[in-house]
Amino acid sequence: MKIVTNPSEMKNLSTTYRKAGKTVGLVPTMGALHDGHAALMAEARRLCDVVVTSIFVNPIQFGPAEDFSKYPRPFDRDCRKAEESGCDVVFAPAAGAIYPADFSTFVDVEKITDTLCGARRPGHFKGVATVVLKFFNIISPHVAVFGQKDAQQCLVIRRMVRDLDCPVRLVFVPTVREQDGLAISSRNMYLSPEERRATPLIYKGLSAAALLYESGERSAAKLKEAIAQTIRGSALLAVEYIEIVDMETLAPVPQLSAPVLAAVAARTAETGTRLIDNVVLGGTF
Repeated sequence: MKIVTNPSEMKNLSTTYRKAGKTVGLVPTMGALHDGHAALMAEARRLCDVVVTSIFVNPIQFGPAEDFSKYPRPFDRDCRKAEESGCDVVFAPAAGAIYPADFSTFVDVEKITDTLCGARRPGHFKGVATVVLKFFNIISPHVAVFGQKDAQQCLVIRRMVRDLDCPVRLVFVPTVREQDGLAISSRNMYLSPEERRATPLIYKGLSAAALLYESGERSAAKLKEAIAQTIRGSALLAVEYIEIVDMETLAPVPQLSAPVLAAVAARTAETGTRLIDNVVLGGTF
């Protein structure tokens, strides 16, 4: 497995692969790799000849009160995990190589970033879209693979690719979960033992809404209440939002008649860890 830190070297390497007729797959990550990332790399491996995993803690997607400085960076372990998962190249540039001192150009995907996590993390998705487009330009992947746990991120990138005519195929992989249902996330390592025992209630609530939907319930208010009632089973979880939204616009849907995204964000009481999760009701991602 190659480790590349220079964007020009990465661009040249990708060009070499493409000229040789090889398909290139990209898995963008911020490191702290886990089994969820491994599933993305496995899918890229299945679809492509060459798998590139970016490891880059993107400073411009963190707010001033967020955890950029303490975000885990176990680089050597990440490289081992990437290689074990079928990765051919790790692209790990320094922040200054991606954002020089006079950097002044950003990608702002409007409207669908105004809700859910975007409403509470101003500028977050501008940072995400900007770095993903930069990596698309540097790596020129045929395929880019993302996880459905970050559903709003997936939809923002899909809109950017459509609006800016990016020549890349997007693939979204279902959320990978622990045995008790908790969505696997790099931030799970922050949880206290007590919080860890409580956090499966998030997916349990989403599953309760899914069962209600399958039994014929179409009122968003009743489905949201089923989620909230379950999560309220632990004082260690504080709901940030519970929303049921359109799969394209992310606008709230009061009465369900087409596939929708049921999305939750919650914070834990002891460590303040922010967790997100979602399910699609009435369809697939």
